[in-house]
Amino acid sequence: MLVPTAFERLLLNASETGNAGPCLGLIERIVLTNFDGLGLIQPLMRALTAANYDVATPIQLQAIPLLLTGYDLMGCAQTGTGKTAAFALPTLQRLAATATTPADTGREEGRPSAGPDRRGPRPIRCLVLAPTRELAAQIEKSFTTYGKYLNLRVAVVHGGVSQMPQARALQRGVDILVATPGRLLDLMNQRIADISNVEVLVIDEADQMFDMGFLRDLKKIVAKVPLDRQTLMFSATMPDEIKQLAKQWLFEPKHVEVARVSSAATAVSQSVFHVSAQNKPKLLVSYIKSAAVTRSIVFTRTKHGADQLVKILVSSGIDAVAIHGNKSQNARTRNLDAFKSERPPILVATDIAARGIDVHGVSHVINYQMPEVPEIYVHRIGRTARAGAAGTAVSFCAPDERGSLQDVERLINNTIEVNESLSELTLSATQQSQRPSGGGGKSSGSGRSSSGRSGNSRGASRPRSTSRGGASSGGRGPRQRKSSSGNLVMN
Repeated sequence: MLVPTAFERLLLNASETGNAGPCLGLIERIVLTNFDGLGLIQPLMRALTAANYDVATPIQLQAIPLLLTGYDLMGCAQTGTGKTAAFALPTLQRLAATATTPADTGREEGRPSAGPDRRGPRPIRCLVLAPTRELAAQIEKSFTTYGKYLNLRVAVVHGGVSQMPQARALQRGVDILVATPGRLLDLMNQRIADISNVEVLVIDEADQMFDMGFLRDLKKIVAKVPLDRQTLMFSATMPDEIKQLAKQWLFEPKHVEVARVSSAATAVSQSVFHVSAQNKPKLLVSYIKSAAVTRSIVFTRTKHGADQLVKILVSSGIDAVAIHGNKSQNARTRNLDAFKSERPPILVATDIAARGIDVHGVSHVINYQMPEVPEIYVHRIGRTARAGAAGTAVSFCAPDERGSLQDVERLINNTIEVNESLSELTLSATQQSQRPSGGGGKSSGSGRSSSGRSGNSRGASRPRSTSRGGASSGGRGPRQRKSSSGNLVMN
């Protein structure tokens, strides 16, 4: 076959020349040509072909074989690396293998699945938890795309819209439920959502769940899911708090990491403007008008600030829309659709949009305000340079935000280049060297530990989750657990 032959040729060349670097790059491009070697069933392969997906990403290559074997998994991957398919494909295959009716491999292409003909509603067998409405909707769409030739039903529940259509879908029965924690708990408390039959639990963007304060909700949900399950947890960063959750909720998990924790995408060109707070609006308008901006996201810290910035841009002749938590779901969907159009407005967003919105062709990410948590910087700039494209990330740093900039540079282990264009609106080198007056924001040196973090760290006051119990530390094999009665069970 072509791949083994090319593989062997390249290895021979590497051994003869002693230079393996270029050969390994070529090997990677040859091996990552398709999904054929991952053991996926034919209906999934048909769906991937129909969706023009022919290249498996590193997270998919590492995670899919492990998940098909039945292991729990802790995956660390930046957004945009294909991790949704990494857990969706093996989950669909597992559910299809144990369905009461076989997969419909002969369905005409493009026709939706009506699901197997069962008596009574289907139990929820896979639960995927996501922090935001947009990410939940995107995951549901991915499951539907990959499972179009399988007799499996997918539904999504989230806040911001009426629960009635969601409740009707659950009452009809679904195999896979994608949910935000708050709406799911509401439906559970109303006895509309029953998760007592879940076989696969997926917690996506676990670190953002933690940052957004969903830990208590997650604990309540996980407590209702059977211990005899496969648990997958994915996170863009791996702080100690997430590692502790993984120890409590996962059983002898395999670990997959495709990028250094908190590393910025290498295809993103990063720079920073040092600018006074009062000059930021003028600088933003001038930068957007002067740079080759085709599709851009501007990040602010607050919802009110996002709305104010939209007004400034629109008054300057720049089309702009906002997306944040105070917008209705219909408004958020409408503004996001406009951003995906051929003539997109500038999208001004709070960090609710920093992950989970998969929009291709984002040329620029602008940090109008430096993030208070340095990891968020990585998530923000991950909106550009997706799927192998190049992208630009610029940050506006006021004097009282220098501490935040230093935290970011320490996290990514790189000094961000100073952007010297538009110098009439930015601070001179002399002004940059002066200490900022006042104590607002995260000013440099104010209450910082040697690591650059504030003394009141993110996780310091957060309660630790109690162990779910029942996990045997001495059992052999990937799927041994203890049931609530203390007996070992096998998946």
